[in-house]
Amino acid sequence: MNVTDTSKLLKKELSLFNLYAIAVGATIASGFFLLPGLAFAQAGPAMVLSYIVAAIPVIPAILSKTELATAMPRAGGVYFYLDRSMGPLMGTIGGLGTWLALILKTAFALVGIGAYVSLFFPDIPLLTLAIGFCVLFGILNLFGAKKTSFFQSILVSGLLLLFLWFSGYGLTFVDPGRFQSFFDTDMNSVFSTAGLVYVSYVGLSKIASISEEANKPDKNIPLAMFLALGTAILVYAIGTIVMIGVVPAEILRNNLTPVAAAAEIFAGHLGAVLMTLAAIFAFFSVTNAGILSSSRYPLAMSRDHLMPPFFRQLTKRKTPRNSIILTVSLVILVLIFFDATKIAKLAGAFQLTLFSLNSVAVIVMRESKIASYDPGFKSPWYPWMQIFGIIAPIWLIILMGWIPVLVTLGLILLGILWYVYYGKSRVSREGAIYHIFARLGKNRYDDLDIELRTILKEKGVREHDPFDTVIARAGFLDFNTHPTFIEIVENASAHFSRTLQVDKDRMVFLFLEGTRIGATPVAQGAALPHVRLPDIKHSHLFIARVKKGLEIDGLPATQEKDGKIYALFFLVSPDNNAGQHLRILAQIATQVDDDAFISKWLRAENEQEIKEVLLRDERYISLHLQPGTETARFIGKQIRELSFPQGTLVALIHRNGEIVVPRGKTRLLENDRITVIGSPKEINRIYKQYVNA
Repeated sequence: MNVTDTSKLLKKELSLFNLYAIAVGATIASGFFLLPGLAFAQAGPAMVLSYIVAAIPVIPAILSKTELATAMPRAGGVYFYLDRSMGPLMGTIGGLGTWLALILKTAFALVGIGAYVSLFFPDIPLLTLAIGFCVLFGILNLFGAKKTSFFQSILVSGLLLLFLWFSGYGLTFVDPGRFQSFFDTDMNSVFSTAGLVYVSYVGLSKIASISEEANKPDKNIPLAMFLALGTAILVYAIGTIVMIGVVPAEILRNNLTPVAAAAEIFAGHLGAVLMTLAAIFAFFSVTNAGILSSSRYPLAMSRDHLMPPFFRQLTKRKTPRNSIILTVSLVILVLIFFDATKIAKLAGAFQLTLFSLNSVAVIVMRESKIASYDPGFKSPWYPWMQIFGIIAPIWLIILMGWIPVLVTLGLILLGILWYVYYGKSRVSREGAIYHIFARLGKNRYDDLDIELRTILKEKGVREHDPFDTVIARAGFLDFNTHPTFIEIVENASAHFSRTLQVDKDRMVFLFLEGTRIGATPVAQGAALPHVRLPDIKHSHLFIARVKKGLEIDGLPATQEKDGKIYALFFLVSPDNNAGQHLRILAQIATQVDDDAFISKWLRAENEQEIKEVLLRDERYISLHLQPGTETARFIGKQIRELSFPQGTLVALIHRNGEIVVPRGKTRLLENDRITVIGSPKEINRIYKQYVNA
């Protein structure tokens, strides 16, 4: 089995703005500061349309990558997705090829930095400047993604502020007459120019490479991707309108500094200096994001034994030092020995190939029907969006000519040779495609399901998952004697028979069968028997505590020293919501994994305290209704009369040693202890008002 050791994962410390800044910073550089002059030479004023058309084939790639990133937030991005969907050979081709392509793109950005900085310091050699900045950004990356992304956020904020000035002030100088030939341009020129500027959007996908470090990946990755795409489209559309409307055609055509040329016309020398500064910010951010994202590929491949083990070593700051050093070293070698500008453009064809393969990966993962493939974002219009995402990049590669195709084939061949001569003997896994074969009567790779379940556990339940409600409303039974496992199963099955109107004997069979075939998770003195049923609407739970411990034949040994089970959680969920079922299981497992869980579990004095051990700390509060306290105002009131924030729920009432099921008309009494559940924000409001008043 090849499941990543969670202790060796990178820190989840990148916020929504951090991710957005990395995507925007990796995108708005050559596409805005270099390519417009070349695009104008091909399409004239219609180049504005070319930039918009170029974004269309990016959309399926972004949608597919977002789905994969929220399902499998792991370092290495496209490598990890191709490996887990189509196997290690495709993963090696994608990982090695993308790593090298990003190295070339980073070298290209460094050349751009050197060129602009040399305008201010003409006596310093261009190569020396580029290498110096490469080393600088490499050192910055060694301090961790949080520090790197903080610097990135500053760069992107400065870049966007300068763009707002450029577009806002520049639009007032636009001459509409310069757009008269807009509709005279041949559409073939518009499309071929779209192929030229398509590379302007490629940086958006770099978020996937660092998805392991994203905080709340299900929410923040999609938002960052789409906000960055929208920002890029606006920057390119408005920016090119200003350039066309301000700069005479004979000057704009093939101009390699079109933004500075436009700014100098409407704002003089100061304007040119400001936009040169913006260009430097842009190329800085591309280089920074390039080293950050590309260095994650050797790390990810090393974890899977497709690269030497020293690349997966992390520093105390949880940064892949050796991977960063190698990546920076290769960038420097490219700067010294090759023409980075020409090679980087050719490497763009390989990235288009990977965009196409991302769409294939989504199809494979969906059709594999692995229950634990549970993306926080699902691409709409499946599979037509993915089919378009497969065809469009291939069409653009054809437009680019035969030399980029040869470079792409060369990178594919390199990946194949590396896998055959290094990786093949070191790995023993296959991708999700084998689960499709399983549906056709062939083999499958079960360790992938285990790995995806591990990822589910890391991500936790989603905002709309009713985890706390399921816990609060669970059935409960406390065993002070030495029951057998079958006795506990029969009690749980009787509970579900009453509450769900299902056959008790069938439930007994399903729970015992699941345990017999090894489908019952066990850890830290707890077992989680679970089944999914048709024709039920919500998840239901039955909790059993065995104070003296229980040994269950056929279950793997627990992590408790005595090998006994003290907690059993019987979960029943709707058959049509496998993802939520697995997320609830994963969240219970996360609570159980706490080193203090068993001691808290055995110390709890009643059902309410038992359930509070399982509830997430930030999502519940326990209030004791006593005279002379802020909670005294609740005594004698019905629950429906309470003025708690909207969205909160009185989930439990402990009264005289028993649990009272709370209903709207239930009247609260003195010395009641109530448990209220809700969002962290709402629970914090209750805490401030009634506990910390």
